[in-house]
Amino acid sequence: MSYLNDLIKKFGDSLSQNVKLANYSWFNLGGDAEFFFKPKDKFQLLEFLIEAKKNNIKTTLLGAGSNILFRDNGVRGAVIKLGKNFSFCKLIENDIIEVGAATLDRKVANFAKDNCLANLEFLSCIPGSIGGAIIMNSGCYNNDISKVLLSVKAIDKKKCTEVEIDKKDIRFTYRGSNLSEDLIFISAKLRGSLDKKEKIEKTQSDFIDRKKLSQPSQVKTCGSTFKNVSKEKKAWMLIKESGCEKFEEGEAVISKTHCNFFVNKGSAKSSDIENLIQKVQKRVYDKTKINLELEIKIVGE
Repeated sequence: MSYLNDLIKKFGDSLSQNVKLANYSWFNLGGDAEFFFKPKDKFQLLEFLIEAKKNNIKTTLLGAGSNILFRDNGVRGAVIKLGKNFSFCKLIENDIIEVGAATLDRKVANFAKDNCLANLEFLSCIPGSIGGAIIMNSGCYNNDISKVLLSVKAIDKKKCTEVEIDKKDIRFTYRGSNLSEDLIFISAKLRGSLDKKEKIEKTQSDFIDRKKLSQPSQVKTCGSTFKNVSKEKKAWMLIKESGCEKFEEGEAVISKTHCNFFVNKGSAKSSDIENLIQKVQKRVYDKTKINLELEIKIVGE
C-alpha cells in the first residue's frame, strides 16, 4: 500500500486506520474499519472519492448507525461518515427548509416546529439522519420522506461529480427508492406546511408518546429488523404468530416490547444477531411461506 502515506498526508486528521465500528452502530457491535474517513466538506469528500477510485479502495457510507449491523470481522476499504459541516438546518422560504444529510431527523423536526412548519413532526420518531431517511424512505404515523422531499443534492461516487435530483425524478417505494447506490447524499430540501407552533408541538409530543409505549428504549437495538409485508401483514405479527418471540442466539434476543426489534443484551457478537435473524426468517417462512425482507443493513466481512 505505497499510496497509504500519501493519503494520510493529504487528508490528515480526517482519515484514520483500524477504527472500531462498534462505536458507530446502535447495536454496539462490529469489527474494525480498515480506513475511516470523516470529510470536513463536500470538496474534501470529492477529493477523497477521486483518490479512492484511483487506488481501488472500496467505500461504504455510514449515517447515524441506527439501522446497520457491522459484521465481526469489520469492513475492508474506507467507511465514510459525513462530518459536522454536513449537519445543518436553514429556512430558505416560508415553508421550505434545507438540511444537511448528516442532520439527525429529530433535529429537523424540532427546527421545523420552531419555524411553524407542520407535516415534519413524524421525523422526531425516526432514528438516524436525513441521508439515511432518504435512502430508506423512512416514515411512520402515515407519513414518510417521499411526501415532504423536494430535492436532494448528492455526490456520485463513480463519476465524482455533484448532482441535484428533483423529487419528480425519484420513484419511491416502501422503505426504498430507485436512487443509485453510487450516490452519497449531502443535503436535501424539504417542504412543510405553515401552522400554529402549539398545534405542531402537540402532534409531535403525541407521536413521541406513542413511540415510547410501543418500542423499546435505552437498549442496544437498530430499530425495525424486517420490513412489513403489507398493512395487514406487519413483520411483528408474523414473528409473533410463528412463535419466534422467545428466540435467542448467544446474547442476541428479541425485545419483549416489540418483537421486530432485535437486541444486543450486552456482549453479543454480530454473528449472534445475524444468526437470530436467519432463525426467525426460517421459522416465519416454514409457518407462513412468507420471506421476511431485512430493513436493517448488514455490512462487512
